[in-house]
Amino acid sequence: MSGAVKLVRNEELSSVAEYAYAATAEAPTRVVWTAGACPLDEHGATVAVGDYAGQADQVMRNLVTALRGAGAELSDIVKTTVYVASTRQEDLVKAWEVVRSHMGEHDAPSTLLGVAVLGYDDQLVEVEAVAVTS
Repeated sequence: MSGAVKLVRNEELSSVAEYAYAATAEAPTRVVWTAGACPLDEHGATVAVGDYAGQADQVMRNLVTALRGAGAELSDIVKTTVYVASTRQEDLVKAWEVVRSHMGEHDAPSTLLGVAVLGYDDQLVEVEAVAVTS
């Protein structure tokens, strides 16, 4: 590691994850890459089991916290990827509607996709983001 990248940890989020919640790299602008935000509470337990919208809400609240720890906010996001553990489009839409509501008028480019499984027990939704600040 060259020292240009700073891994950001946030004590407001669960320490169960085996990775930093965000990373920054200095350049003409400051770029923030987040790990996938998961539907975990402060103790590392999956919330809203079986509820796509409920998990998406927790994911977005955790994403806000991770971004804040790196000095960014939702309006700094330049790209998100939304993962939903389902083969049913209606489940993807349930998660997406919550993600979009959190983003407000800041409709950054995003990829929404269904996947077979996500990393934590009972996890249905995950969102990763790239943000840029000046």
